[in-house]
Amino acid sequence: MTIISPSVYNKKALEQQSVVCLSKEEALTQNIRALRIGILNIMPYAEKYEFSLLHPLGKSILQIEPIWIRLHSHQYASSNAKHLDELYVFFEDIKHKQLDALIVTGAPVEKYSFQDVVYWKEIEEILLYAQKHYISTLGICWGGMALAKILGIEKQNYRYKLFGVYPISRLVKKHPIVGGLSDVFMCPQSRYAGYSDSVLENLEKEGKITLLGYTENVGYTLFETPEHKFIIYLGHPEYDIDRIIMEHERDKDAPLIKAPANFKLADPKNEWRSSRNVFFSDWLHYVYWETSFVNEM
Repeated sequence: MTIISPSVYNKKALEQQSVVCLSKEEALTQNIRALRIGILNIMPYAEKYEFSLLHPLGKSILQIEPIWIRLHSHQYASSNAKHLDELYVFFEDIKHKQLDALIVTGAPVEKYSFQDVVYWKEIEEILLYAQKHYISTLGICWGGMALAKILGIEKQNYRYKLFGVYPISRLVKKHPIVGGLSDVFMCPQSRYAGYSDSVLENLEKEGKITLLGYTENVGYTLFETPEHKFIIYLGHPEYDIDRIIMEHERDKDAPLIKAPANFKLADPKNEWRSSRNVFFSDWLHYVYWETSFVNEM
């Protein structure tokens, strides 16, 4: 349960969640090769969102070195510029160095066509490279939609925002990444777009994707390419209670947004933390074993 952390990180906040932080120098004394996970963070208030991923990543028994990636074409207007300059790198500076896997976060742009997103071209180039060179890429919410776009799958916009915490039925039993999840597990959703059930089902019949999770009256929320190269998670398993409350307060007066479903604002409870930790841990273990196998060849 260790994150290799530069000194600019708030170690206390992580350690309160039982996540051990080591400096790079301390990590080297353990003689363990850490997994280098690239994280393309395009969420608002990037520095605050980091902890949403560091908490579940830090629950793995593996050493994790997060490599925070920024875009040239994104303004990051809500984020701390000094923090970005100190911690984040551009993709071209690290893509030829060893990254084991990549995470692409969500972004509040799912209502727009990809061509209208100012940084889409840059993300497209990153994802095409990752598809060819990295063991696995995990896309969360809009990040998952970006992976689907690379695969030629077109999203559909919703009239109302899908917002709340929903049960997901696991569709496969033996699987290296989702096999450890409960048959039904909870996950927050916060998005204006998704995919037609029939389109995804036809793609699975053609062998192009594998459907992993389904939510009644919502649709397929978790699917992948058959070789686990792209993992598309349309939910926000990394969210905590405060994030859902914040989004509700921010958007409660918007006409097309309802209160979060299956979530009591007056008595909020996190019903998805354990499944979040299992999912991220098993994804990291898959990356680790695949990376170890490749390195032994």
